[in-house]
Amino acid sequence: MNKPTDNPADPFKKALAEATKVMANDTDLSVTYSMDPSGVSGDAMRLPQVSRRMTRDEVMHARGTADALALKHKYHDTGTHARYCPPGDMARDLYEAMETARCEAVGARTMPGTASNIDHKIAAEAQRLGFEQITDAADAPLATAAGYLIRHLATGRDMPAGAQNIMELRRGFIEAQAGGTLETLQDTLADQTQFAKFARQIIDDLGYGDQLGDDPDALDDDQDDEAEDNGEEQEEPDSTGQDDSENEESDADPEQSQDEQQDASQAQVSMDDMADEDMGEETELPDGEAPLEPPAPQPISDADPDYLVYSTEHDEEIHAEDLAEPVELERLRAYLDQQLEPLKGAVSRLANKLQRRLQAQQNRSWEFDLEEGILDAGRLARVVASPTTPLSFKVEKDTEFRDTVVTLLLDNSGSMRGRPISIAAICADVLARTLERCSVKVEILGFTTRAWKGGQSREAWLAEGRPQLPGRLNDLRHIIYKSADSPMRRTRQNLGLMMKEGLLKENIDGEALEWAHRRMMARREARKILMVISDGAPVDDSTLSVNPANYLEKHLRDVIAMVEKRRAVELLAIGIGHDVTRYYDRAVTITDVDQLAGAMTEQLAALFDSDPRARARVMGMRRVG
Repeated sequence: MNKPTDNPADPFKKALAEATKVMANDTDLSVTYSMDPSGVSGDAMRLPQVSRRMTRDEVMHARGTADALALKHKYHDTGTHARYCPPGDMARDLYEAMETARCEAVGARTMPGTASNIDHKIAAEAQRLGFEQITDAADAPLATAAGYLIRHLATGRDMPAGAQNIMELRRGFIEAQAGGTLETLQDTLADQTQFAKFARQIIDDLGYGDQLGDDPDALDDDQDDEAEDNGEEQEEPDSTGQDDSENEESDADPEQSQDEQQDASQAQVSMDDMADEDMGEETELPDGEAPLEPPAPQPISDADPDYLVYSTEHDEEIHAEDLAEPVELERLRAYLDQQLEPLKGAVSRLANKLQRRLQAQQNRSWEFDLEEGILDAGRLARVVASPTTPLSFKVEKDTEFRDTVVTLLLDNSGSMRGRPISIAAICADVLARTLERCSVKVEILGFTTRAWKGGQSREAWLAEGRPQLPGRLNDLRHIIYKSADSPMRRTRQNLGLMMKEGLLKENIDGEALEWAHRRMMARREARKILMVISDGAPVDDSTLSVNPANYLEKHLRDVIAMVEKRRAVELLAIGIGHDVTRYYDRAVTITDVDQLAGAMTEQLAALFDSDPRARARVMGMRRVG
């Protein structure tokens, strides 16, 4: 038997590793090749695996990834990055994408060859993610497009085809919102601190200022002022007066017991308090200083800072299992299953239809001739024929829907009582189970109020003399029937809660929609879909009786406008018996609750349809029935 030859890719890997260390200016950097995602962790860098075949695509992808990671390792300071990094998910994604683009652009200025290498890496990623086939701006990831645009403007280079497509789909929106800030890009590239401030301003311009958190520079100024104030206070006592006498007393009695020292300290504190009380209003502030005012309260709504709520003290966000005993939930679920019985055949057909349409787009594809992964049994014959031939492995490519979350937001108002709420609960059940089979995470939420015609908030308002224009005047109840990370088999009983007598009351849609949107923004999935199921406009008698007639409706429109402007969440709605197309751009109105299952199925299937014309056909404003 002949001795196996060395891997022909080894010399290339060794040379690339050494060049990467030099470019990163870090001789202690450890460079390895792995099937795991590429990246840098401390002094260890992972690059894409290069097989024995050393195809051109493999080599260029490895070189591009190595250059990109080396440049970021060289020009990126993690402390500065963490200092200015926003806490919100979308804001953080934008911030990191722009910082990566900055490092690559700075490197391209001194080493122009890196730009073309990184272009190959970007092209491979764009092809893997299907960016070239995207035609709707709503489907183009905003953070990725912003990073591409920063790199394009900083280097003047055109992006690879797929990346160029994503960038152009979002470019009009980004330049319309942040065009003035982008003009200062070239002045900030070389300084990471200045660029971080520039990136935060871009994020604010794009409508995500609420996710930036506190300004780190402002916090430093406050700390410096506080330190100066403390320093001045410590210098005030006369060095020849009281301090000396206290030191003498301390030195004179070194064996004083701990209890006596504690009593003396407490006595001194009491004397200080008495002195403060005696001074009272006669205490004067130093010249030029104004009395400290409490900070302004945070607005209740990100969409409308003028939206008022009389009291949030009695609002609740609660899990369904906390609103009923397990025995009662089991009984209510059995009742819901009875309602499902006549519809079982139709609902099952719709569920199967949805699953077929989704799985038809989840074509399994594999990468072959790899050095790690699943053993490729189909190529074992050539190993038997030629024992020197190495084993071949394969890896399944990621499918399109594994990084998606869908939230179903159900109106739990009294007008939904009876057949509408039963159908809504049944459809949520079936859709959740169906989407889980397709590796799509599902969250089911409900919204109502804790009382009819105002609860404890209204009682407090009455007790305080009925102030004018109090804002929302009822106690919210936001219910989590199923969180996105909980499997349906564990939360199936919770949907029976919708059958509970007395649960369904009034509906304040705007705050519920904003709540669901915040929950989705906190998640890591790349694609987020929010479906609202309601039977009409927001109604709360206690609120509308003491505020303008369109108070809740205006807030709902403002929240919808905010969600659709940010485009991080795909928003659609189904109206039951009422036309909700006057609120939502992407909506369907049904006239019979029996059509709800079909409408939900069609809308969700259309969202996952690869044909943009099919999506537009179903997602257009139309009436069913």
